[in-house]
Amino acid sequence: MERPLRVILGITGSIAAYKAAHLLRLLVKQGAEVQVLMTPAATGFIAPLTMGTLSGRSVYTDVRSAESWNNHVELGLWADVFIVAPASANTLSKMASGQCDSVIGATYLSARCPVVVAPAMDVDMWHHPSTRRNIAQLQSDGVHLIPVGHGALASGLVGEGRMAEPEDIVAWIDQLRTSSGPMSGKQCLVTAGPTHEPLDPVRFIGNHSTGKMGIALADELARRGAMVDLVLGPTHLRPKHPSVRVTTVQTAQQMFEACSNCFEGAQVAVLAAAVADYKPSQYADQKIKKSDADLSLPLARTVDIAATLGKRKQQGQIMVGFALETEREIEHAKGKMERKQFDAIVMNSLRDPGAGFGSDTNKVTILYPDGREQALPLQSKAAVAVDIVNAIAAMLSA
Repeated sequence: MERPLRVILGITGSIAAYKAAHLLRLLVKQGAEVQVLMTPAATGFIAPLTMGTLSGRSVYTDVRSAESWNNHVELGLWADVFIVAPASANTLSKMASGQCDSVIGATYLSARCPVVVAPAMDVDMWHHPSTRRNIAQLQSDGVHLIPVGHGALASGLVGEGRMAEPEDIVAWIDQLRTSSGPMSGKQCLVTAGPTHEPLDPVRFIGNHSTGKMGIALADELARRGAMVDLVLGPTHLRPKHPSVRVTTVQTAQQMFEACSNCFEGAQVAVLAAAVADYKPSQYADQKIKKSDADLSLPLARTVDIAATLGKRKQQGQIMVGFALETEREIEHAKGKMERKQFDAIVMNSLRDPGAGFGSDTNKVTILYPDGREQALPLQSKAAVAVDIVNAIAAMLSA
């Protein structure tokens, strides 16, 4: 479903149609692809040119036009969600009775996705028995209702009938998506960022990881309804989603201990952290002073978090690893996937411009034990996170 989200926005003849422009902007800002449909009455309240400019797509207003008629069935299959906002009393009545004399009605009858209505009308119209019957029929048919608000209405009256605010509609759609998807309620462990292995009080062995990719994955998993524990190495970045539980660590040993506390209860583990492979064999309590002689540092192996957790993996648990390579990328990533018992591994190469540590973009290939390879284009790390979570959701559904 997540590609980005594909939304049909139906706009009907209500003064609240002016809010549809703001709603469209919010959806597009979230990365959604939005196809706008308008009844002829709606065009008297807000111009199709406005909505077409904001959406970047042609607006369909007349079901009798060749373009609208040929596309209404295709749109019904294309969309992930169909939201009618504002939904006038007239359109609600037509939807409830199955009329399709508008492009909204015709597309509604073809839609296989969730359909959501955000009504807008005067208080007496909202409480009229015919409107109540139509609402009840639509809900019986599986249509989702966003409750109307209470306040000043266009007529000058005060009461129920205001269309929900655009921000509330977007939040409602997000809740609808996360409440029934394959990630909903899943316990997920994510690691992100580097580890710093101290040499003395002022120096450490580390790497250039910022944690951006792992944090994007934690945010995306949480956005889809998962319960996420993020074990985060030293970085100033933090997840945006408020439900992500963050445990901050410094060293590989601390990261291993934090992961061990979460792993047994996790249905999904995504190990995106760049964990140091070696640490100084000895820690100096005081700063090591510079001298004229060369300095040799004996190093010891750190705990292999992925391999250790892989040996503990139970039936039904999904583990996804990461491999940042500089040569023979596919070969090395496949070897790592097999050794550490991953269900998939995300490989990226430092030879690809725009990939790797610190950037806002990434170019990855998802590899599977059965030999499948899913190469993704260069895109933002947030978009890469969407594709990786799609892959995880598919594994869970399977």
